[in-house]
Amino acid sequence: MPLRKSTDSRPSISEVSPTAAIAGGELQIRGKGFAKADRPKVTIGEIGAPVIIGSDSFVIARVPEGATAGELVIASGPQISESWACDIGVMLADNLHPVSNPAVDSFGNIYSTFSGSRGQKVPVAVYKIDLNFTTKPFINELMNATALAFDSQGMLYISSRYDGFVYQVTPNGNMSVFVEGMGVATGIAFDAEQNLYVGDRSGTIFKISPNRQIFVFATLEPSISAYHLTFGPDGYLYVTGPTTSSFDAVYRISHEGEVEVFYRGLGRPQGMAFDEAGTLYVAASISGRKGVVRITQEKQADLFLSGPGIVGLAFSPSKSMIVTTTNAIYRTDVGIKGRPLF
Repeated sequence: MPLRKSTDSRPSISEVSPTAAIAGGELQIRGKGFAKADRPKVTIGEIGAPVIIGSDSFVIARVPEGATAGELVIASGPQISESWACDIGVMLADNLHPVSNPAVDSFGNIYSTFSGSRGQKVPVAVYKIDLNFTTKPFINELMNATALAFDSQGMLYISSRYDGFVYQVTPNGNMSVFVEGMGVATGIAFDAEQNLYVGDRSGTIFKISPNRQIFVFATLEPSISAYHLTFGPDGYLYVTGPTTSSFDAVYRISHEGEVEVFYRGLGRPQGMAFDEAGTLYVAASISGRKGVVRITQEKQADLFLSGPGIVGLAFSPSKSMIVTTTNAIYRTDVGIKGRPLF
């Protein structure tokens, strides 16, 4: 008996890449039957998504403003595909100016900066987003707040690329100078022994001991914007520092200060975070696609989250990825647990 052909003429989705996105990000959709009757139309939840490229088996759609985590469908004429679940980020706050990773405390409160242009005095330097997702001023009198990091005691540290200081802030917002003389102080991170590392974007990584002794830990190529620092599960310090190249690297630095390339091939790599499995996530572009790049310890890289203008990320206790762009903060429920910092 001859096989009967399927009578299902609906569009069929076989893959959506990447698995997550924020507004403005682009999703690549593969399948068949997308353009049988008409130019394909894409909907995410209740909102239509602009189609950048549309063919019968391949569509690129841009995530529209206001889209939330929901179902993606493709329509061709009256025929509609089955839905595909998407991780779409929800905006938590806008009208900010982050330049690096957000910081998330042990309770899940989120901290981000309004950094401003060099020498610009802004009304609020650091904002706090509480567990109800209410945005409140946290630190006012600080020029060019740049990077944020918590120590093991829950104290927040803030670098300033304006004066080269790193400030220490108590949970109730009392601020004092922790260390000064850090050049153009940008990225900061703590190791397991509570040494603080500070990236002077003109070419130096400083190491500050718990009793505030200062050492030159390593030297790197200067960055046009900032160094971004994080510690990996191997105890190495991972560093990015965007240059004018479109083929930049993630570096890692040993305990002895020896610098090596961990991965090369990213455009404008910035903030980073590890998950508990040891996979690295970097705000960058890869093969011309912008967003958050995922890099395994075997140095396999792919685009994990799509979105424009991303400068940093962090994981929350609820297994969400908190993403900062040049003017906003998003939460994407990716179901991934971040690597414990201490």
